[in-house]
Amino acid sequence: MTQTQPDAIRLDLPDGVEVTGELKAGYEEILSRQALELIASLHRALEPRRQERLAARSAVVHAVSDGADLHFLPETASVREDDSWRVGPHAPGLEDRRVEMTGPTDRKMTINAMNSGARVWLADQEDANTPMWSNVVEGQINLRDAIAGTISFTSPQGKEYALSTTDQSQLPTIVMRPRGWHLDEKHILVDGQRTSGGLVDFALYMCASAQTQLDAGKGPYFYLPKMEHHLEARLWNDAFVMAQDALGIPQGTIRATCLIETFPAAFQMEEILYELRDHSAGLNAGRWDYLFSVIKTYRTRGADYVLPDRNAVTMTAPMMRAYTELLVRTCHKRGAHAIGGMAAFIPSKDEETNKAAYEKVRADKQREADDGFDGSWVAHPGMVPTAMEVFDAVLGDAPNQVDKLREDVHVTAEPLLDVKGTPGEVTEVGLRSNIDVGIQYLAVWLTGRGAVGIHNLMEDAATAEISRSQVWQWIYNDVVLDDTGEKVTTELVERLVDEVVPTLPGAEDRSVDYTAAKDLFLEVAVADDYVDFLTVPAYEEMA
Repeated sequence: MTQTQPDAIRLDLPDGVEVTGELKAGYEEILSRQALELIASLHRALEPRRQERLAARSAVVHAVSDGADLHFLPETASVREDDSWRVGPHAPGLEDRRVEMTGPTDRKMTINAMNSGARVWLADQEDANTPMWSNVVEGQINLRDAIAGTISFTSPQGKEYALSTTDQSQLPTIVMRPRGWHLDEKHILVDGQRTSGGLVDFALYMCASAQTQLDAGKGPYFYLPKMEHHLEARLWNDAFVMAQDALGIPQGTIRATCLIETFPAAFQMEEILYELRDHSAGLNAGRWDYLFSVIKTYRTRGADYVLPDRNAVTMTAPMMRAYTELLVRTCHKRGAHAIGGMAAFIPSKDEETNKAAYEKVRADKQREADDGFDGSWVAHPGMVPTAMEVFDAVLGDAPNQVDKLREDVHVTAEPLLDVKGTPGEVTEVGLRSNIDVGIQYLAVWLTGRGAVGIHNLMEDAATAEISRSQVWQWIYNDVVLDDTGEKVTTELVERLVDEVVPTLPGAEDRSVDYTAAKDLFLEVAVADDYVDFLTVPAYEEMA
């Protein structure tokens, strides 16, 4: 096939495979013949089913729009009612997950995460990463070097970064998060078709880093995002089986923690664990994307399904309590880990701000630990000690609390669907915040960075998704603002956008150009037709 890279760098391309992205020094080590062959095999075997599953997602949304409700599936009742099955034993390096650091895979952040003191690092090629071609490949280079203990970085200011130790047993276990099923990879084509972004991330990682992780005794492991049905988990399981066979790795070596971050998946937790079984490592309560999915799934169903301002929705809301308690109960019933949600706070220089934020984080982690979670997420190394202290006090020397079965929990569909019971108001302050954060995030996302500090919080793509989805839902359902009495309309949103953008950082001196971000936000927030994922049209604007 024709290649677009410079003559100095040539790839050994399998038949039917085309790589259209720019090639830089070292890319050929990641885009190896073995990796491209694996991508081609996975694509040819699984792409038709991927498309079927994506179409099935739309069918669910249409059914809900027509008045149906999400429910526990009658056809899989036997899986839920069979108390005999368990997931595989805890994998090496994943026995103790009390604090997990999350973040993107750029070189500096990789080193900071590995030095954070967390037990696990979620190396994010998904929501905290912009799928720019250079990020897709260079993230894999950085992960390979981190696992090999050879990674280093010097900033433009001359500051040097290096691992605190090369002893992998003293560093966090790396768990890589690939892109979700909905995202394509436009720079690698197989038989003229775009490939699955998630399968590309998975295959590149398996070929570049799996053996090194195996040699270190912990890996390869994955976090699987945004699944909406247990058959999507089956698709991943089939990819795992194929890859292990292709690379000569024993079946069951790969382990996956699935994020329960979509509304439909909350009704299929046991089925998702069951589909992966020997490859299962647990479930995670992905709170921000979960709220996005609640809004997206029920966006046209009226006032009973309208959430208040994002910052008003806490984990103590009835529907969120039902969701997290069911997750712990489900995981421990099957011998799997239950991992809690994100503490997104970024420490600042203001001591009063820090004090209040640390108290909130501590209370949130205490709730999770007391509920039976085996660990939780933080987005900044500065938050690791706080979360660690909370879980240390509950766990002691035990690696987890999987034996805390939570047999007192009995969750039906009704509390999971109780969106109306979420306390809080819809306000102009909240609307302005959605505009502010959404546009700020998108402006940075379009430049290639997917994790952004905004108002002392680490934000990722879920932030922008919630922000624009709330705006769309409020417009569609004629929501009236509780603080001003004004109805949310397209005209109001456009006026507030024009008021907010000039106040954003860098707008006054024009050091930041918000034009493209503003246009994209409005495109997905006020359009007549709702776009399922804003990252899909945004990806088309990206090199």
